Amino acid sequence: MAVYITDLASFLPNAPVSNQQMEEILGMVNQLPSRTRRIILRNNRIESRHYAIDPQTGATTHSNAQLTAEAIRRLKPQADFNPEQIECLCCGTSSPDQLMPGHGVMVHGELGGRPCEVLSAAGICSAGMSALKYAWLNVLSDQSSNAVATGSELASSFMRARICGAIDPQKATQLEEQPTLSFEADFLRWMLSDGAGAAYLSKRPASDGLSLRIDWIELLSFANQLETCMYAGADKLADGSLRGWRENESLTATLASDSLLIKQDVKLLNQEIITTAVERSLPRLIDKHQLAAEQIDWFLPHYSSDYFRQDLHDRMAQIGFGIPFKRWFTNLTTKGNTGSASIYIILEELFHSGRLEKGQKLLCFIPESGRFSMCYMQLTVV
Repeated sequence: MAVYITDLASFLPNAPVSNQQMEEILGMVNQLPSRTRRIILRNNRIESRHYAIDPQTGATTHSNAQLTAEAIRRLKPQADFNPEQIECLCCGTSSPDQLMPGHGVMVHGELGGRPCEVLSAAGICSAGMSALKYAWLNVLSDQSSNAVATGSELASSFMRARICGAIDPQKATQLEEQPTLSFEADFLRWMLSDGAGAAYLSKRPASDGLSLRIDWIELLSFANQLETCMYAGADKLADGSLRGWRENESLTATLASDSLLIKQDVKLLNQEIITTAVERSLPRLIDKHQLAAEQIDWFLPHYSSDYFRQDLHDRMAQIGFGIPFKRWFTNLTTKGNTGSASIYIILEELFHSGRLEKGQKLLCFIPESGRFSMCYMQLTVV
């Protein structure tokens, strides 16, 4: 028995935002232009992205749940599809609209339709893949005849000037010599953006056109070996542990601090992310699934910045799993880094590009720096 992705859809809110427009939409911190924006954009090579923000009024145009519901509505696995037919709905995000209830049920509320099984997957970039794996296993085990999985982010809600603190001038100066430091301070303001993607899973391939058979999905956490790297709603202590925002003296103290903002341990990130993604993860998957690089027709990596592209390529080659750049597919430059939605948005573009052929194998790579979780997925075009 197999499970197939028979359609993919994405939704990117509003018109594309250029590098020159970013700061006027997000706002200036302390009414001063960012010293780091130019350096960060030079390294990440993102040229446009989308925000759920009205550029004229600054008002939010879509909630995360609305972004996700719109992506689902754009699915067309068959001509007469509508959301009422969904039997299992699995939604992953790192930026839900509220602490409770779960993101998935809020999406279900936006969609309407009939009662169905709903899963909310938390995390960071791997949240969308946790949702997809649950959907896959649900259909594979005959619990449902179909499922919809999503990844979505409303990152701009964290990025606006009104909630961002001032940037350490010394760190801004260091950026010129150490580009990896762009993952601290206001790195996220010039990296993350909004969007949602959705996949329709079925027991049967599409009757017309191509489908993607899910061969396997592997999610590996290395939290047993590594401390937290990317986090929000907490402060990182000297011993590497996290103190959650509810441990602060008061809600007033929490709001006055930066506990609720997204932060990154840049030294740990630069030291461990590629090593964990390649040397710690790939060999065990190569052995388990008898993987060979020459069998992979398309490599779809979700990396947060072009800065990591060459290092990822070279380290893969060093362990005997080199895939030439001509077989890589990414849309980071034009769609931005949309976190848990990114792999859906990458897959959707390739799926509808006309470039896929029957029998081709796709290897998707989704790293998460939260506490170093790595996901790889293999798909076969049928």
